[in-house]
Amino acid sequence: MTSELSMKKRTTRDVILHSIKSLSHPTVEDLAEVAEVSPVTVRHHLNALLAAGIIEAATVRRKVGRPYYVYSLSEKGQELFPKRYVRLTNRLLDEMKDRLPQKVIDELFDGVVENVLDNHRGEFEHLALEDRLDFLVALLAEEGFLCTWERTDTGFRIAEYSCPYVSIAGFHAEVCTFDRKLMDGILQLPVRQDSCILQGGECCQFTILATAEPVGGEPSPYLERT
Repeated sequence: MTSELSMKKRTTRDVILHSIKSLSHPTVEDLAEVAEVSPVTVRHHLNALLAAGIIEAATVRRKVGRPYYVYSLSEKGQELFPKRYVRLTNRLLDEMKDRLPQKVIDELFDGVVENVLDNHRGEFEHLALEDRLDFLVALLAEEGFLCTWERTDTGFRIAEYSCPYVSIAGFHAEVCTFDRKLMDGILQLPVRQDSCILQGGECCQFTILATAEPVGGEPSPYLERT
């Protein structure tokens, strides 16, 4: 009963803001459905939130059809909500670094990635490269990343429009290796990072050279879609 009353006291803008926080990269249509208002009303509130720097918009390009916008909280917007888990994670990592050599820290992060890969290895090992890219994007979405991939003249490009660890990665760069190592493990091809959100980029962008030798040096059986 209490939660229902608190929801009734929320303004439309409050509902939109909380929905942006709780949903995974919602569109205007998603927010209109939750707030039970028209998309025109949602856009009005989104424009105000964007102008205030509380939210951010990212353009998502699809293989077919027009691009669309998705929304997420900016760093300023995140500060409106409690972030004790971020503070705790940063403190834990600080404590680990005080007690353990950097090599051990790196091995721990590698172990986390290997555990994720081991849990899914049977799902992607048999796939052709483009299917692996689809699988990678879906897996990263489960981990909180919003990303897409596209074919280029020399291979493929992956663009990440948001990172769930951005508040932690600013203090502990090791966290930034998680998605990159997942790409290496699933695609088995060299991955080059071209831009980073933490360094002012609009997105984290990666290039995969499909003509290069895969990680490990063996010719890849996945270069051509079957």
